Amino acid sequence: MARSIVSRLAVAGLAVLLASGCQSVQERPMTATMPDQRPLVIAHRGASGERPEHTLLAYELAIDQGADFIEPDLVATRDGVLVARHENNIADTTDVADHPEFADRRTTKEIDGTPQTGWFTEDFTLAELRTLRARERLPQLRPGNTAYDGQAVIPTFAEVVALAQRRSAELGRTIGVYPETKHPSYFARIGLPLEEKLLAVLRDAGWDRADAPVFIQSFEIGNLVALNEISEVRLVQLMARAGGPADDPAASYAAMATPEGLRAIAAYADGVGPEKALILPEWDAPTAFVDHAHAAGLEVHPWTFRAENLFLPAPLRSGSDPAAPGDLQAEIARFLELGVDGFFTDFPYQGVQARAAAPAR
Repeated sequence: MARSIVSRLAVAGLAVLLASGCQSVQERPMTATMPDQRPLVIAHRGASGERPEHTLLAYELAIDQGADFIEPDLVATRDGVLVARHENNIADTTDVADHPEFADRRTTKEIDGTPQTGWFTEDFTLAELRTLRARERLPQLRPGNTAYDGQAVIPTFAEVVALAQRRSAELGRTIGVYPETKHPSYFARIGLPLEEKLLAVLRDAGWDRADAPVFIQSFEIGNLVALNEISEVRLVQLMARAGGPADDPAASYAAMATPEGLRAIAAYADGVGPEKALILPEWDAPTAFVDHAHAAGLEVHPWTFRAENLFLPAPLRSGSDPAAPGDLQAEIARFLELGVDGFFTDFPYQGVQARAAAPAR
């Protein structure tokens, strides 16, 4: 899709283009929100509050705690394999700095307009990445997780899907996957596009279909529009309170969060993943975001619910230590009252508990 069209989608609304006869985008059918369905507990990077993120340790624990979906962020290796990492810069999430054989690969790159220094997955083959071990990304906030440093390798997306399917069969309940394409336009520019590789893994698993337990998410627009043209898998447009999609500097998430913007998103996606502040910027002052998204036929899955004081609103904190646990379940309960259809959390067990305590819809 031409960049000019993508820009217009983000800023003003796809609905205008469709009304004017533009056929570049296949409009997705309207899907009404089902208020009688229980909200989804989405394990953000696994049970990342209790194990190093994006490891099979974290995903296994999340499943054991009752999560409905496990979320891998996807980046590419030099040989084109999708692996689960929060970012392609693995300086903070692996022991790569302890490997002298890779010292010369430390470099500085510009990722989505921001200079970063470290080691990057696209400079390693999968076999080379397998020699590394995962580490806790937030050791000061989550010192208990450091006990698991060095115990897990970087998993591939195929391994995450296989885990979800294996545990689904063992437990007799469906566990889905909720992959995020990280920096998709960056990876496309360097010759490692993510989308077809992602769909290939889903096809191999029999999950490349509309009713599969899969959501594909992105902070960018162009790759979701492209995926809508070639796959029936459910798509989710991520958005933050500030800024805009990296593939369109002229666009803004603020414009996309308006009723008009949400109607535009509904032409190519099935849901939205808003930062919490787009729904509840102040504890006693919710916005109409959820109602507007539902009116557009979109599911709403906000991010990210974490137990530490640092991430909680002031009324729910316990003491002044940023790492101390506050009342996460109360925060989740508030968002459930506001009608969200699912939520991302680093602590799936608490998410399951909060959902169980919430009134039935």
